[in-house]
Amino acid sequence: MAEPRWIGYEDAPALINWPDAISALRAGHAYPRAQVADVFLGPGEGSLLSRAAWIDGLGYGVKSVTVFGDNPQFGLPTVQGAMQVFEPGRGVPKAIIESRLITELKTAADSVLGATFLARPDSTTLLIVGAGAVARSLVAAYAATFPTIKRIEVWARRLEQAEAFQRQVDVPGVDISTVTDLAAAASTADIIASATMARQPVLFGKWIRPGTHVDLIGAFKADMREADDDLISMASLYVDSRDTTINHIGELLIPIASGVIDASAVRGDLYDLTTGKTKGRSAKEEVTVFKNGGGAHLDLMIAHYIVATVERVDALDRGPTATAPFL
Repeated sequence: MAEPRWIGYEDAPALINWPDAISALRAGHAYPRAQVADVFLGPGEGSLLSRAAWIDGLGYGVKSVTVFGDNPQFGLPTVQGAMQVFEPGRGVPKAIIESRLITELKTAADSVLGATFLARPDSTTLLIVGAGAVARSLVAAYAATFPTIKRIEVWARRLEQAEAFQRQVDVPGVDISTVTDLAAAASTADIIASATMARQPVLFGKWIRPGTHVDLIGAFKADMREADDDLISMASLYVDSRDTTINHIGELLIPIASGVIDASAVRGDLYDLTTGKTKGRSAKEEVTVFKNGGGAHLDLMIAHYIVATVERVDALDRGPTATAPFL
């Protein structure tokens, strides 16, 4: 049996693109709903997060990463780890993929797929809250999917971090700038994408104007949230997966526990949206919220896309006698 293939962060970026990654997630939701399980170990300041998934027809995958919020001050990534992928027929290990590659693609593609159903298609202004690693992917993915976007604003708790981020990103035809007044920026944005490590709300319903789409990414544990009760309760609320968000993430757990909303407030998830079971945005003035929970089933869908793409290129390089791409 062949050894699992290692795919590092530098091995695939030249071969992949945002439209195809988003299409891979859309296609993945045509398969039966995934079976998923998460394990969190360690203290809040240094957690081990393992997420596993099985999708009938796609196979098995488990991604294990450490999350250390203070790592950047030591010159280290906040998140580090890898994902192992197994084929569906006999459970053969097929690939080990650096988690950074999986997470960057999965996280932004997840959010932008949701936005294709929930944001106004004529949106011109994107506000990104947070200036970490996820923000760079969000800039690229949103710009590639919403050609109407002409202005991207970036806010971070530390202005110097936002300014450094601004100098590092460039999208032709799009003005990218930093903002210091988050409330003012939020009140004029068409789309707000928040990717922070906040445990208390950083976005408030009173700031949000009619027609805005809010994309909540950062919270991944039961004690984390980015939006206040007003925003959660006033908006049309959607998630990427009911199974990985409603009973797991503080963004929903906390307002449900306090009686602000109940689980039925979630109108649909990506399985509903991609199959047409749920329509998504229904009015121009509607405020929509999408909670990106980033479950392991999404990791597996993206892993399938990455490995298939890499092996397809290898097959072309080897000529007509090459074996078929993964899965």
